Amino acid sequence: MSGKKKGLGRGLSALFGDDKPIDKKKQVNQSNTVSISNLSRNPYQPRQQFSEEKLEELANSIKKNGIIQPIAVRPNKSEKGKYEIVAGERRWIAAQRAGLHEIPVTILDLSDVESLEVAIVENIQRDDLNPVEEARGYKRLNEEFKYDHDSISKLMSKSRSHVSNTLRLLSLPSDVIAMLEEGTLTSGQARPLIGISNASSIAEEIVAKNYSARKVEYLTRNKKGNFKEKQVDANILNAQEKIEKNLGLKVIILNKKKNSGKVIIEYKDLEQFQLISDLLIKH
Repeated sequence: MSGKKKGLGRGLSALFGDDKPIDKKKQVNQSNTVSISNLSRNPYQPRQQFSEEKLEELANSIKKNGIIQPIAVRPNKSEKGKYEIVAGERRWIAAQRAGLHEIPVTILDLSDVESLEVAIVENIQRDDLNPVEEARGYKRLNEEFKYDHDSISKLMSKSRSHVSNTLRLLSLPSDVIAMLEEGTLTSGQARPLIGISNASSIAEEIVAKNYSARKVEYLTRNKKGNFKEKQVDANILNAQEKIEKNLGLKVIILNKKKNSGKVIIEYKDLEQFQLISDLLIKH
């Protein structure tokens, strides 16, 4: 599997309009025109939601200019002469709305796992996936194709922690996941709610009061889900943010009832540790 991923990775950029050529071993036909009715959506497509407004804009553009970049497809295994979309489903839908009968395609010879890889990479590179769709794509790679988190992070050019944190979003209650899909809640706002029993009610308050991701993290850490804004010490929060800005490092201030507590400065490597050490021992 590692060989396939390496070869495919070198050629993915050609699907997205970059200069690097696509892997010739995966390419059946450089360019072809097929009937729009002979195409079907990719069952491995992680993206489930399309903006109606953007679809209409694209349809209008296609009416005027046609489809400039061919849609990447692979032969349908069960129906000869038909094809499954690998990348470009939004263009296919918009082309139908524009009234096109034929569209240009690039035919690729891809396995199921490679088809999923391309679909996820294309959407992530274009910032088209919401956090839940991204997480579900990673989950399929993990469960169906046995990719571990390191393999996914290398394939997607994301950090391992990003992959792990994104997957953890799927453990949130269904109504919170729905907020993420709708875009009313960001992944940064939702991530601190993982594992909290009253996550749903907290999420509603986050949206209603427009809490920042940093504030949500502070509140959940210090109040353990007791999300009453009047209990938040704004001075502590402001001091924490100022220290973080000056240091360029993550800072946590844990303040107790009698104004005792601790200040935690997080570092990721020896260079950051040395910076903290030098600042603390200065006279």
